[in-house]
Amino acid sequence: MGAMTDAPPESRFYFRQLLSGRDIAQDDPFAHQMVNFIYLIGDRETGEAVAVDPAYDPQGILDIIEADGMRLTGVLATHYHADHVGGSMGGFSMVGVKELLELQQVPVHVQADEAKLVETVTGITSADLVEHRSGDVVMVGEIPIELVHTPGHTPGSQCFMLDGALVSGDTLFLDGCGRTDLPGGDPSALYHSLTHTLAKVPDEAILLPGHMYSASPAASMGDTRRQNFVLWPRTEEEWLNMFGR
Repeated sequence: MGAMTDAPPESRFYFRQLLSGRDIAQDDPFAHQMVNFIYLIGDRETGEAVAVDPAYDPQGILDIIEADGMRLTGVLATHYHADHVGGSMGGFSMVGVKELLELQQVPVHVQADEAKLVETVTGITSADLVEHRSGDVVMVGEIPIELVHTPGHTPGSQCFMLDGALVSGDTLFLDGCGRTDLPGGDPSALYHSLTHTLAKVPDEAILLPGHMYSASPAASMGDTRRQNFVLWPRTEEEWLNMFGR
């Protein structure tokens, strides 16, 4: 999937998939343990780029964007958990969006149901946020990114549809899906998000998850539907019996 994880330089579409503990935050043991993906999406002709879930190493992320000849113009947050946006949660404190905004002030695009949670966890304010509903489109130069509300892992979890790809956060991995036993988790909502909302994503689209929880960093949605066991149950009752923890 190399053509997707790093878009070729001759393409207008700028795309980078960064792995915490490897590409950034190399000296952070927690980043190594959590293996989060941070995504950079932009328009090479305008030089604009957004960062998806920029946790662990804000300066390192900005350095990569600058080295690529781009400039950061926004942040997209898949959900409020601190390993994705920074802040304090579960006894851990991680750098993330708050520290990034101290280096460069940009808008943070969140799903409306998640706004207060992002504020609470990260310490940023409502003035830093742009609240969205499902179906909204964020333009990065001339590159459109559709925001898709996929509750279940958290109330305001959202995925991002690009041309030929889905950035899924913790809603769906190549193997498995996000937990529903954390505060705000809802097994029934996640079942609906996986089997109804994401059903519109074509098989040929590339799934780009929020963590490196499998051998490959990306896969087609078709392959994921065939191989990921959380997509096998045929009814909500069956799904809840297997995964409604």
